[in-house]
Amino acid sequence: MPKLRGEAFWRETLRSAHYVVAPMVDQSELAWRLLSRRHGAQLCYTPMLHAQVFLRDANYRRENLYGEACPEDRPLIVQFCANDPEVFVQAALLAQDYCDAIDLNLGCPQMIAKRGHYGAFLQEEWDLLQRMILLANEKLSVPITCKIRVFPDIDKTVKYAQMLEKAGCQLLTVHGRTKEQKGPLAGVASWEHIQAVRKAVNIPVFANGNIQCLSDVEECIRKTGVHGVMSAEGNLHNPALFEGRNPLVWEMAEEYLEIVQKYPCPLSYVRAHLFKLWHHTLQVYQQLREELAKVKTLEGIVDVNRELKLRCQEEIANQKEGEKPKEGLPFFHWICQPYIRPGPKERCKENGASGTEKGVRGKRTLEEEEDGNSELLSKNKQKKKLRNPNKSFDPSLKPKYAKCDQCGNPKGNRCVFNMCRGCCKKRAFKETADCPGHGLLFKTKYEKSLLWQHSQRGIQSPEMSRRGEAEVGETVVLKEAGDS
Repeated sequence: MPKLRGEAFWRETLRSAHYVVAPMVDQSELAWRLLSRRHGAQLCYTPMLHAQVFLRDANYRRENLYGEACPEDRPLIVQFCANDPEVFVQAALLAQDYCDAIDLNLGCPQMIAKRGHYGAFLQEEWDLLQRMILLANEKLSVPITCKIRVFPDIDKTVKYAQMLEKAGCQLLTVHGRTKEQKGPLAGVASWEHIQAVRKAVNIPVFANGNIQCLSDVEECIRKTGVHGVMSAEGNLHNPALFEGRNPLVWEMAEEYLEIVQKYPCPLSYVRAHLFKLWHHTLQVYQQLREELAKVKTLEGIVDVNRELKLRCQEEIANQKEGEKPKEGLPFFHWICQPYIRPGPKERCKENGASGTEKGVRGKRTLEEEEDGNSELLSKNKQKKKLRNPNKSFDPSLKPKYAKCDQCGNPKGNRCVFNMCRGCCKKRAFKETADCPGHGLLFKTKYEKSLLWQHSQRGIQSPEMSRRGEAEVGETVVLKEAGDS
């Protein structure tokens, strides 16, 4: 069948999806996607996958996509981060049979994306992005989509979106924040930017940002004219957001844990989901928060969830008539509801005027720590600094490692092939060669084995000759006995 494009792709393949669950690293796994679909989500994304790792690691493919294939989990879009057209397309070719579209992540603003040179840190490299999308649009049997962040300037954002559309993008998700707006500096997403993009392009547009409840979804669609709305944080705190409900937390937690029993995932994912669902309750029951952090099994997590439920039910039973929610919450803490991140000023108040009250360091951005400022170092690095006052964490002073010719990881300093150990081992084995730098001696061992085999044949030869002479002598004696 011909590949559907634009509006036809959104209408037929994505079934005119309005309610979308965002791609979230370690959080939008199969179990959570199925829970979200049960409660109103019409389209889900996989967590962001690293294209290069997906291409070279069969276990990574199985754990993150192949092993999660499920008929109920459609329509589904697989998201990749990448910065190389060939690598991106080769990875997408391995994934296209398991999804309805491939998404290129151009919105991740985290420090890991800056270090890896992907996500929102590619938004100035328009030539590279054009090549990536053009090649993907040409080679893939499913459409290519993109998720972007905006520029401060609306006109530049519009030109950016039009460039992606022209290159072959069939659906665009616009997060209405710049790459600098993250964590406590996130602020409010600009629906004005999203509206401008929607008017300027002819492909479907999804909006992302400021979505905490169903009324936000409806208002966003009305104001921006987008085809659908994507939620991340709002969905994590209330998976029934798209139903317009605020259920009891333990109902959602128990249902999620039942799905995990059928579709297992790493325990860290499960624990993180319960921290989000029980966020407001865990501020009240700090001891159970610590227990949830320490628990080592799924059964242990189920027990903590049960104890939280019992505590809340006991609190409800003892509730006084007319009592209102505390801490300024719209609902009582045992009801699924959004969490509003404190801004920089509120964060500063929480941590003391200077952020270091009583020796407790306030949260800092990763960029600040990268600058090597000792006052902003993590606790672990501060301990290292105490043990060794001369130690520096300034990234400019770190040694620069040459990259492997094959995969881009740091190469061995004495590798004869200029590769990392993994790639060197494959090549040395294939070519029966030695690499003393990595301690790989395939050629030497092979030659030794040949010499050993040759020496064994030399040792066996005299014995075989003596055995042959004995057999001849025995034959003569038997012949003489027969003649007589």
